[in-house]
Amino acid sequence: MRFLQAVLLICSFLSQQKAFSQSENSFVIQNLTVHIGNGSVIDNGFIVVEKGKIAAVGATANFDKNKYPNAIDGQRQHLYPSLIAPNTQLGLVEVEAVRATRDFAEVGHFNPNIRSLIAYNTDSEILPTVRSNGVLIAQTVPQGGRISGQSSMVKLEAFSWEDAVLAADNGVHLNFPNRFHYTGWWAEPGKTQGHKGYSKDVTAIKMYFDEAVAYSQNPNPNPKNLKFEAMKAVLNKKKKLFVHADEARAMLDAIEVLQPYNVDIVFVGALESYLIADVLKKNNIPVVYMGTHELPSNADMDIDQMYKTPFLLQQAGVRYCLGLGGGSWQMRNLPFIAGNTVAYGVSKEEALKSVTLSAAQILGIDAQVGSLEVGKDATFVISRGDILDMQSSVITDAYINGKKVNLDNKQSRLYEKYKSKYKIK
Repeated sequence: MRFLQAVLLICSFLSQQKAFSQSENSFVIQNLTVHIGNGSVIDNGFIVVEKGKIAAVGATANFDKNKYPNAIDGQRQHLYPSLIAPNTQLGLVEVEAVRATRDFAEVGHFNPNIRSLIAYNTDSEILPTVRSNGVLIAQTVPQGGRISGQSSMVKLEAFSWEDAVLAADNGVHLNFPNRFHYTGWWAEPGKTQGHKGYSKDVTAIKMYFDEAVAYSQNPNPNPKNLKFEAMKAVLNKKKKLFVHADEARAMLDAIEVLQPYNVDIVFVGALESYLIADVLKKNNIPVVYMGTHELPSNADMDIDQMYKTPFLLQQAGVRYCLGLGGGSWQMRNLPFIAGNTVAYGVSKEEALKSVTLSAAQILGIDAQVGSLEVGKDATFVISRGDILDMQSSVITDAYINGKKVNLDNKQSRLYEKYKSKYKIK
């Protein structure tokens, strides 16, 4: 009887192992250098994925080979959480020179009700080129006007925009006016001109927020105003207000103008944020810094100021993440702008954090992604080398919610096609 019980227990254990190894979105990979995303690294580690979620992460020394006999050998590659691209037009524009493929802006000045999500094109040929460099999650952002509309967090591989949603309509975007207009460019600067309509534009913003507050205090507005309905979530802090501004003085004005409304501010662009780092820290305002691959915005800046700013923000205790100007195909360079900051004082793991966990926290999705922690989505990438290094980074595998992502793209196919077609004999 005892022998029969032992046999039944063994058979039950083996069936469980078989069920685990064959179930959808469930697998184990060991023998990896695991970059958690929060600043820590496991030199020789493993990850367990169950039903699209991270079930365990740890050192190989603690790995139970009997429990996971079918573990995949990671061959000492590097495991990273998915990189997260903020402030993009991915899926909203296909060919920048062709108007019919651009769907990121609406007419009018104040459009908080506009949703970029429903325009997100999951069949865009640009998305695979970005995925192949480790960027699996992005913020789709509308443009134009004073208030552009609402952004969403999406996965860069999905059947439809409904399937792509990670966080729907969780931010509203305000384009704050600049105080100055710079002519010429950095190498040949022209005259700096004041923005003549600056006060008028700021007053218009104040009036709009005052009207939105008045509307929100009416329990039964009749008729309903869709634009002011969309502002309710900003005024009660259910949605963040992403304020696009580059100049230090414009950012200070934005803080002063918006403080009475008690909104949750995130600055986007923020090229001169290093000048007011103490104010940002005091007011607990995070920054989506977009300037690492930009030229200095004026002649008074150091030539390498754009590279130094992330380290200065870090030293001041300002929460920040990194983004790229351009908004679509340029997002494939996201890991490399983080790598640039390493040369100017930021540690490698802190640089990684600026495009993973810090981005997730600022964009409001850190409960789901951003780091390799138990309970979060199994959305990560595997690279042969350092993902932040242009020379060594080769993404071999990527997963979204435990599902393997196809890394093939049009550019890689064209490369394979033409690399030997015109070979010199």
